[in-house]
Amino acid sequence: MLGSRRGSRRGAARTGARAGAALAALALLLAGCGGGDGGHRAATAARVAGTLGPAEGELNLVALQGDIENGGNDPRVDWVTPFQERTGCTVSWRTARTTQEMTDLMSNPARRYDGVLAPPEVSGRLVAGKQVAQVNTDLVDGYKKLEPKLRNLLKKDGDVFGVPYLWGANVLMYDARTVPAPSSWGALYDPDQARRYAGRIVVRDSPLSIADAALYLKASDRKLKITDPYSLTPKQLAAVRRLLERQRPSVRDYWTDSADAVSAFAAGGAVLGGGSPYQADVLGRAGRGVQTADPSEGVTGWMSAWMIGARAAHPNCMYQWLRWTASPDVQAQVAAWSGVAPANPQACSGERAKSGFCDAYRVGDRDRLNGILFARTPSAVCVGGPDKGERRCTDYVEWSRAWIEATKLAR
Repeated sequence: MLGSRRGSRRGAARTGARAGAALAALALLLAGCGGGDGGHRAATAARVAGTLGPAEGELNLVALQGDIENGGNDPRVDWVTPFQERTGCTVSWRTARTTQEMTDLMSNPARRYDGVLAPPEVSGRLVAGKQVAQVNTDLVDGYKKLEPKLRNLLKKDGDVFGVPYLWGANVLMYDARTVPAPSSWGALYDPDQARRYAGRIVVRDSPLSIADAALYLKASDRKLKITDPYSLTPKQLAAVRRLLERQRPSVRDYWTDSADAVSAFAAGGAVLGGGSPYQADVLGRAGRGVQTADPSEGVTGWMSAWMIGARAAHPNCMYQWLRWTASPDVQAQVAAWSGVAPANPQACSGERAKSGFCDAYRVGDRDRLNGILFARTPSAVCVGGPDKGERRCTDYVEWSRAWIEATKLAR
């Protein structure tokens, strides 16, 4: 979900260009992110809405590419027009090219966006920087129908700052015709094991992939004393970076668009990688022999959520949007379009949704959902362990730097 698609083994002719692009990205990151909240001035705490008033007639949103559809890409897929007709709120949105741009847009005091569809690497920074408002869940019909674990992911001191929208799990994906069923993240991140399939491995291109490698090190190198894969000390992050640098020569591609990973497996160019249950389901149904495995160290996941801007100009329309997007019918449409799991399990009931992604993600299986380690924005304040809050941990800026340097710049 971050930046543009990049490959790792495209030949010496492209090495310099790729390194230059990575250096430019790193420079922009450091310029825009001075601290854990993105380096932006914190907004004045927005008051939580007490009642829902008349619709203001407009709604201005921020989302990543493809996250909002009004029939422009496919006339059969449109959850915007019915909302406008029902509420009188005309929807417009700004497409953020990267999660950093999304954070910058919502943190700009001159902007008054009503809401943002934030992935985990954005949501935590916006809450810490007071760039989003507390949500009055009593005003969001259907909120209590959303999965309980997902509802708890964006709470701070008992206050709610986001309404769950979609979620996914990160698992091992492998071609069963070539690769024996893996049981550990080590199959992907241990350099010696990865070397067996050098040039045929794909990895999700996100700093949050560091957590998957950290889970492997948590089990394989207990001297590091990793307790939480999303809360790493500088020493622990440095160890993960070294692991990624050693793994990199075996990686064919770092993918950002899920379709790229599917294409790599479908064409036979990839046989092992990090992916999602739905990607493997699509490939399996196409006869490609691709399956998933849950690593013994644990399965990570992510959730995107709608959040209210701290300077929202049209809060009543925003609450109408929160109601709309939490409804099972809209959730079913969005999940089918995106190929990821809905936050409202009722989206998979009856004839609302196709069974593919619902079965692949085991929607409604609380034990499965509760077993997933959901991503959150890395923070300088350590989480977990007997001395929590006393050590210094690494924030998202440091994770982004380590990821770029390990996967784009390392030799």
